[in-house]
Amino acid sequence: MARYFDVHPDDPQPRAIGQIVELLRSGGLIAYPTDSCYALGAQLGNREALDRIRAIRQLDSKHHFTLVCKDFAQLGQFVQIDNDVFRSIKAVTPGSYTFILPATKEVPKRLLHPKKKTVGVRIPDNAVVQALLAELGEPLLSSTLLLPDEEEPLTQGWEIKERLDHVVDAVVDSGDCGAEPTTVIDFSSGSAEVVRRGMGDPSRFE
Repeated sequence: MARYFDVHPDDPQPRAIGQIVELLRSGGLIAYPTDSCYALGAQLGNREALDRIRAIRQLDSKHHFTLVCKDFAQLGQFVQIDNDVFRSIKAVTPGSYTFILPATKEVPKRLLHPKKKTVGVRIPDNAVVQALLAELGEPLLSSTLLLPDEEEPLTQGWEIKERLDHVVDAVVDSGDCGAEPTTVIDFSSGSAEVVRRGMGDPSRFE
């Protein structure tokens, strides 16, 4: 049965954040709100949680997982990014965008796209996620909480608790969350390609 954390959206309680991070460090899988929609999150090196996310979402090996980062200093450890791309990303970050970039050797191989050797990264504009990342001290392995055969992500913490009670270890609820995933921009070829239109305005990348 999943633990349920009711967390303030703007001023997250340190005790709750500490308990959630402790759960992540012990191998847990959480459902948590972001600046776009709910996501599934785990510690970066957690192989079992990766398999659990694949099973929940019925994902194939080509799916891009996302590293949710606290800031550019952290993001830069995990992806290769030149000055032009950096400027483009910085203009809309933090925000509801995921960027696909060539990965560095810091990224576990099982998270990489099998052919492109790329990974998704993002810096969210959300106080709860930023508090989790600050306490954890590393990126969160993450994937949009979009269930198979459903067109939109789940948006309510209580509903996620009800439906995923036996497949996640905790649900973090900070009130209403959006129903639209991030906009995904692929920079792996050097220029921007809009892969998915979502919460973030894609017009500057088209």
